[in-house]
Amino acid sequence: MPDRDKTHEWPTEQEAFANLRTVLELCAAGQLRCSEKTQRPSAATIRTVTTHLAHGDFYPDEPIVAFAWPLLLQASGLGKLDGARLQLTPKGRAALGTPPAETIRELWQRWLTHAVIDEFSRIDQIKGQSIRNVLTAAKPRRQMVAKALAACPLDEWIEIDTLFTTMRRGNMSPTIVRTDRALWKLYLQDPQYGSLGYDGFHDWTLLEGRYTLAVLFEYAGTLGLIDLDFVHPDGARDDFRDNWGSDDLDALSRYDGLQAIRLNALGAYALGLSDTYHPAVPAPAGPLPLKVLPNLDVVATGELAAADRLVLSAYAEQTADRVWTVSATTLLTAIGAGRVLAEFTAFLTQRAEHDLPSPLTTLVADVRRRATQLTDLGHPRVIECADPALAALIAHDRGLRPLCRPIGDRHLAIAAGQEPEFRKALLRLGYVLPS
Repeated sequence: MPDRDKTHEWPTEQEAFANLRTVLELCAAGQLRCSEKTQRPSAATIRTVTTHLAHGDFYPDEPIVAFAWPLLLQASGLGKLDGARLQLTPKGRAALGTPPAETIRELWQRWLTHAVIDEFSRIDQIKGQSIRNVLTAAKPRRQMVAKALAACPLDEWIEIDTLFTTMRRGNMSPTIVRTDRALWKLYLQDPQYGSLGYDGFHDWTLLEGRYTLAVLFEYAGTLGLIDLDFVHPDGARDDFRDNWGSDDLDALSRYDGLQAIRLNALGAYALGLSDTYHPAVPAPAGPLPLKVLPNLDVVATGELAAADRLVLSAYAEQTADRVWTVSATTLLTAIGAGRVLAEFTAFLTQRAEHDLPSPLTTLVADVRRRATQLTDLGHPRVIECADPALAALIAHDRGLRPLCRPIGDRHLAIAAGQEPEFRKALLRLGYVLPS
């Protein structure tokens, strides 16, 4: 984690663009897994995302960005769980070719209404949250913080405590508990002695303030909507020190170190304050980083982003530290995993020093042709007939012929979804398929 007394000013805009593409590629590669029950990312997934982030997480030993991205993909519909594996949806694949500012804008808007978890659960030092009818619905809370964020001045630092004051005075409070009675269910350390129900032990900053910090740090910061000024969380805030059970806590939350935020151009666009996105500092155009050789080697001649390495590894075999080799097998494997060859050739064209060599374009054309020779018709229902004559009768019947295909001389395959029509037509022919 950062030094306790050191302040970190962290611009997030361009970093969020790089991380978005990287996480989409990780998802496409099948490297993200989440709990089927809670939908939260696994510890292994958090480590994987962390190692691929453009500049690491905000704190090296405390996942914030790495925790948020898999949840954001699910909330936005860019990724969907298949068992425990997070897979890219068609919408997610389309996002790989969409301007990142547009994708992030939609991510934020969708997260506000479709988030996977209640962000307050990440303030895990406050216990009792899972008790029924204690916490308010999270959706209105998110929208309240978004409203407060939209009221911030563009490109100006605002201290967190100043923001808290503005929210309280402007009726923008993300109320956490349903009733005053429900406060007694929340506690630090011990449900009786550490209860937040006692007078003076549930200040706004402990509940609404910590929730606001979680939304700003973990989601608005991850998506690049705000620049962050933060320190080590230990000892950064002392508003909980009078509560019973606080003696053993260095901080009430992992977000306590957030000192100030600055709404940037991407944030203004995502919040609907601007109809177009104009980056404050355009990303520098560096030298083209790839060389594609006639022997089908792709050589990295410059620095590659994490997402670029993931793309190369999806379509080619890495044979050296900075070399990937393309073959018919690697391209066919990529297609089998749901990749599109046009994306790969476009990727190489945009980053290669010269035109793509003819051996590569010829290979791609051949693989593309071979990939269209087979068609997946889904899982058919197979029916066995008593004899070849009956099978032929059914297969050649005017009403049944479009609904089935003969397999051998006694079996028929019914296409998926056509069984009800097949049964009706079979009945008209004078036969029945027992259930």
